[in-house]
Amino acid sequence: MTAGGSHQTLTAQGSAASDVLIVGAGLAGLFLALKLAPRPCVVISPAPLGQAASSSWAQGGLAAALDPADSPAQHAADTIAAGAGLVDPVVARLIAEEGPARVRDLLELGVPFDRTPDGALALSLEAAHSHPRVARVAGDLAGKAIMDALVAAVGAASHITVIEGVRAAGLIQDDRLTVTGVILRDMEGRLSVQTARETVLCTGGSGGLFQVTTNPPEARGDSIAMAWEAGALLADLEFVQFHPTAIDIGRDPAPLATEALRGEGATLHNRDGTRFMPRYHALGELAPRDEVARAVHMERESGRGAFLDCRKAVGAHFPEHFPTVFAACKSAGIDPRTDMIPIAPAAHYHMGGIVPDFWGRSSLDGLSVCGECTSTGVHGANRLASNSLLEAVVFAHRIAERLREAPLPDIRAGLGHVPAELPYPALQTLRAAMSSKCGVVRDAGGLGEVAGLIEGLRAEHGAARSLTSAGLIVQSAINRHESRGGHYRSDFPDTGEPHRQFLQRPMEEKVSA
Repeated sequence: MTAGGSHQTLTAQGSAASDVLIVGAGLAGLFLALKLAPRPCVVISPAPLGQAASSSWAQGGLAAALDPADSPAQHAADTIAAGAGLVDPVVARLIAEEGPARVRDLLELGVPFDRTPDGALALSLEAAHSHPRVARVAGDLAGKAIMDALVAAVGAASHITVIEGVRAAGLIQDDRLTVTGVILRDMEGRLSVQTARETVLCTGGSGGLFQVTTNPPEARGDSIAMAWEAGALLADLEFVQFHPTAIDIGRDPAPLATEALRGEGATLHNRDGTRFMPRYHALGELAPRDEVARAVHMERESGRGAFLDCRKAVGAHFPEHFPTVFAACKSAGIDPRTDMIPIAPAAHYHMGGIVPDFWGRSSLDGLSVCGECTSTGVHGANRLASNSLLEAVVFAHRIAERLREAPLPDIRAGLGHVPAELPYPALQTLRAAMSSKCGVVRDAGGLGEVAGLIEGLRAEHGAARSLTSAGLIVQSAINRHESRGGHYRSDFPDTGEPHRQFLQRPMEEKVSA
């Protein structure tokens, strides 16, 4: 290991490599590990299983065409419509067709999805879905229930080795740029190397780059930065989805008021009680998320405030139907049975990321990707509600199908580097700027300001991963001179011709770095 100020480089030999190394222990990572059986694999988790994954916080559920009146074709059509012209129809159809089988997989693992009195799965309606198709647990506990079942199954699986208390700090590559494992950092900052014949990034999203977010604070797009530095193909990083109904009680991260509440009939009002969504969209509260988020943003910016009214739609049934939301509200002195819930848009899901093929392979040999760190083309510019858990299990299954019995190559010695982490005060400055200048509504002036801030922080603190990922998001937003889905430019309010933005670090930069 050599150290150069804020930058460390590690050398890794090819011996004692794992077969498959899974970086991340959310839904994508654990489902993939289980599906790989009997192939041995190693799972990297920064905290005890289930405690540091966005998947555990997912409230809405998992979308799949399970009702006889529904169909995968209609689910795919809704996905395409919500994605504002950028959804790959092949991928949309792929996840819609495979979705019901993956829900059955989760049922077999013991996930207690809600049932109707006659024993069928209880399916809820969420925004921009044409049919009720969201399988959920106890109203708003789907993510936790799914993760609890997966954690139990992983604990009983002999082919899975779990390493807790470490996170990926850098990719290792040989002289052909093949990925051969990762550099790990433990809780004390010590670095180590884990080599593998195939590395799979399942590391979540980038919401922690924003001051107001529903994501764990560690979700800062590190995998996007690492993949960029290694030369992987990225796409559509400007498309960050802001959930319109985070509970505005001054907490970091912000608790979420699930979209299922609006599916049940909850309405949005400003401070004087006026219902405002019909002024913004014909579908009212069930408009696509980007439309609702901008409406909430505008009401708050105008000083009128924004509130979610569940008093009639849910009322006295709140504690048992939506226990997570109820508990969050009560902890702040709000009783949603009798009070309106103050809300704000919050960075929630990153539609952009590392580009995989239909089987989860990135553009770099030895590296696969799954979950929110990817850009599969299924979410386009605006993710359809509850499609994220579906995408994670569908692609995890497909990666497992590809790797379970495939011959994996021996690996060669490689190198990896780790930049210094951004100090906490600088990170908070970055997060505030990202929310205010690269948030729900953007323009060239604000984006230029945050780009300048990032350059200044990089000059002072080095190329920290959070600065790299934030910089890529901001530059992508600067480059897209239109408004589409989750990306709204007040200086370019019209929508142009559909196009995806692909990014890749020039090879000569990678080689000379």
